[in-house]
Amino acid sequence: MAPGPVGRSVRVAGVDFDALSEQQVVTRIIGDSDDGRGGWVVTPNIDICRQLRHDPAARALISGASLVVADGMPLIWASRLRGDPLPERVAGASLIFTLSAAAAVSGRSVYLLGGAPGVPARAAANLTRRYRGLLVAGAHSPPFGFDRQPGGIEAIAARLARAKPDIVFVGLGFPKQERVIAALAPDLPAAWFIGCGAAIPFAAGTLPRAPHWMQPLGLEWTHRLITEPGRLFHRYLVDDVPFALRLLATSALTLHKGHLGHGGAPLLEGAVLDDAVLGSPVLDAPVSASSAAGRASR
Repeated sequence: MAPGPVGRSVRVAGVDFDALSEQQVVTRIIGDSDDGRGGWVVTPNIDICRQLRHDPAARALISGASLVVADGMPLIWASRLRGDPLPERVAGASLIFTLSAAAAVSGRSVYLLGGAPGVPARAAANLTRRYRGLLVAGAHSPPFGFDRQPGGIEAIAARLARAKPDIVFVGLGFPKQERVIAALAPDLPAAWFIGCGAAIPFAAGTLPRAPHWMQPLGLEWTHRLITEPGRLFHRYLVDDVPFALRLLATSALTLHKGHLGHGGAPLLEGAVLDDAVLGSPVLDAPVSASSAAGRASR
């Protein structure tokens, strides 16, 4: 089978996203898996993009991913305002379902890593009921702080080596799940790792996801805020909302000016307006969705 689809790259908020639909991502993963090729999907949202501005180590991690897709409607809106649109939002919370459905049809196995005790097993049970024939190679809730304990990563690697999954959903939150994936992936070169955030408790039904009508309107964050106000209030209202508004404003300005710079990026008076706002610096080392180091080996 030929490799799955490879899309163009679209830069938004300092990150180069692969311009793929969710179905194209699923097709790429299943096609590569059928041919014994593994990889790694990262799904940055507004909060992750904001963190990447000030975290070189996290930027380096993401540059090694095989696919970088946008999980957040503000990122999609910004790409449209810039005149270089991404096709659609691709969320880890959706991929756990669409990819599991495709895995059930193609005979690929999945592994669920992350969530509170009992949650991965419950998610596995729900997915197998929903998708007849789905092979679940394992489900594990690692102990808190396992990644900082001697032998913690090695113990997870041993579990995966025994299970030999084709697709591993890793729901440990950013950037912990990305660090764990980077450590585990070399030992399973034929497996695909999906950094999926809260997707495992969503699949388990222990954390309610926003109604479908809220998702395309970019209102899913409000549902999460109502569900977990103590944990998410500062992140969403103090950090993320202002960042998203500045991104949308500057994206609109770039389209209004209509100038094109390097790689087709719009310019405003000579300065690339990506995540720069009113003179704030653009990322010195933008995250590339086509990084040679990360993609050549996938």
